[in-house]
Amino acid sequence: MRRFGLIGRDISYSFSPGYFKSKFDALGLADCSYEIFDLPEIDKFPEILSEKHLSGLNVTIPYKTAICPFLDHLHADAAEIGAVNTIRFTKAGLEGYNTDLIGFMNSLRPLLLPTDKAALILGAGGAARAIAFGLTKLGIHYRFVSRSPGKENLSYQELDGYVLKNFQILINCSPLGTYPQVHAAPPIPYNALTKYHLLYDLIYNPELTTFLQSGQKAGTRIKNGLEMLHLQAEASWEIWNRGEGFRL
Repeated sequence: MRRFGLIGRDISYSFSPGYFKSKFDALGLADCSYEIFDLPEIDKFPEILSEKHLSGLNVTIPYKTAICPFLDHLHADAAEIGAVNTIRFTKAGLEGYNTDLIGFMNSLRPLLLPTDKAALILGAGGAARAIAFGLTKLGIHYRFVSRSPGKENLSYQELDGYVLKNFQILINCSPLGTYPQVHAAPPIPYNALTKYHLLYDLIYNPELTTFLQSGQKAGTRIKNGLEMLHLQAEASWEIWNRGEGFRL
């Protein structure tokens, strides 16, 4: 028996159990299962390790950064990002990887135009760190946007038509727009959006968030996070089965 799962908080909505069940069925893997481990606090993580037959875990909001101290080794990219979304169980201990990076880069590339030079990252959690790292690898300048300004951050209050003219890509890494805030959206000047912008939302449920709907009305390119999730899930599966040989 091989057991896999997802740790996070308030994650009953996750697509992962259904995705991996379909994968196991397609591969004829009757001895594999995937389940949810909903943790009220990250300090409860060691309790999961007493579960039998665990072979790998995914990590989601809000623990992608907080999980790192519990791991024995971080893959180079995960260490640089400072966030983990995939854990592999080995005889030497727990290894942490970041497959958000792979999913994001491979889903964004086909959408890019030569004019896409800079991006605004809305939110600053563990997923946002992977997005920033991926943008750097793609040669795209970025700034974080948060509720309060800082040396590296813009505040939402600073966003206006001039700023949006200089940042062609807007990426929602915040939970605004997902359950239970399905009608919420990042407070940006949507009236300043044009056909030259690209709106990318890490949220995949609902398929069209208010953020993406607003972009669609303005004629922007839009993309939700479903393909990114599929790609990172496949990368996780590869890591769990061929971890030592894993490369980006």
